[in-house]
Amino acid sequence: MRTLIAVTGILISTLLFGQAAPDVAGTWTGVLGSGSAQLHLTLTITKGSGGEFTAQLNSVDQGAVLPVDSMTATSDSVHFEIKAISGAYEGKLNADRTEMSGTWTQSPAPGQPLTFKRTTGEPSTTPKATTAASSGPKEKPLSIPLDITVPIAPTAFHADGKTHLVYELHIVNMSPWDCALSRVDVLSGDASAASLASYPQSELDGMMDRALKKDQPSVLPPDAEGVVFLWVTVDKSQGVPSALRHRLAVKLGNYPEELMVETNPLHVRTGPVVISPPLRGDHWLAANGPSNTSGHRRALIPIDGHAVISQRFAIDWVKVGNNGQTYQGDKLDNKNYYAFGAEAFAVADGIVTETKDGIPLNVPGANSRAVPITLETVGGNHVILDIGNGNYAFYAHLQPGSLRVKLGDKVRRGQVVGLVGNTGNSTEPHLHFHISNASSPLGSEGLPYALPAFDVEGKGWTWKPTDAKTPPEHHRMEIPAENEVVVFPSP
Repeated sequence: MRTLIAVTGILISTLLFGQAAPDVAGTWTGVLGSGSAQLHLTLTITKGSGGEFTAQLNSVDQGAVLPVDSMTATSDSVHFEIKAISGAYEGKLNADRTEMSGTWTQSPAPGQPLTFKRTTGEPSTTPKATTAASSGPKEKPLSIPLDITVPIAPTAFHADGKTHLVYELHIVNMSPWDCALSRVDVLSGDASAASLASYPQSELDGMMDRALKKDQPSVLPPDAEGVVFLWVTVDKSQGVPSALRHRLAVKLGNYPEELMVETNPLHVRTGPVVISPPLRGDHWLAANGPSNTSGHRRALIPIDGHAVISQRFAIDWVKVGNNGQTYQGDKLDNKNYYAFGAEAFAVADGIVTETKDGIPLNVPGANSRAVPITLETVGGNHVILDIGNGNYAFYAHLQPGSLRVKLGDKVRRGQVVGLVGNTGNSTEPHLHFHISNASSPLGSEGLPYALPAFDVEGKGWTWKPTDAKTPPEHHRMEIPAENEVVVFPSP
């Protein structure tokens, strides 16, 4: 679901600063546009343990994300860019650092006024009162008061010629003190007990989210929950372990000793489902595809009282033309986009468990939606296929009237299910595709998969067909990675 900014994903970028940079840490809110096209935005800027800043930009009204490439702060201004959509913000800070007023520009459209107002956060020079939360225990506790869970065990999969394990640690601080995570170690849970990865606090701050984040995400106040988004790459010499263990080093308030907690073994699944490509042809860009910083990866959404990441391995497939763009001519005409009208294929034999049709096309653009975005309309016209063994294939944003299947139909691998469009929460014609463990667009857990074969022509939004690798890289039994430009083989 490719958009300018989104509620279901989080944008994280490093905030560069010079000697005269102000302390802009805190939460800022703003509204872009007017009327039905309004976007309510929340910008959260966090100061790390080393004095560095990170930032996240959320949209209350949208459901997808593009990464912020850079953010800078000077003595009286803030600037950030999203190069993939030619977008930039330039704002001026007022004297007491409670408001920044400026302009959002998305070429070639004219700039729009955008003002952010600070809602939380104090300059780092403001003294902080000593509280019970920061005092720490008087004696070493008998056990570390953390509740650590993994919603869904990882399935080993291949991408970029490597083997990966992707999952999350949900950590609840059950103590009356602040709990700072100073390190997370991932260990093999089998007899070897080999170390697979180690993340210090400086890295954890970029790998974590938590509700009401005001300071470092790796510091959990009492009763707070944090989520560590793990992407563990397994060394070929070690092989895929049958299980994982986690060792966490923590500090409780001002207690002087670093404390250790180790989890029970976590089973590792092997053998992701093997599917055929959902599209055919060349120059397909895997926008927002699998990576640990993709908006899809961080789209933890509570549905029916349970938070899940259905889009954990989702890809927004856009097609690039010889001009290095996803369209030619008038960018407000869906027909001018190379992906528009492409056939979407059943990736395996299956049964249709859900369809949605009748949602009109959007006019391409960051703020254009033909219908209000709800849980019913976020995927636009869509199809879900039960392809067996607890795997469901989701196709979103299809053209109205283009669905070739209906509820209950049995489909065969390679059968056309619909045509690529621009409906629901979509800014331009593309196919949002993912595999999950239930027949629900968002209320399910995303699963990895493997394609028997595809070729990588290049990578990145600036890629052009004239840059194509000769010969292209051949990939077997892998999932395409974020921003790879691929060629799907003919059946």
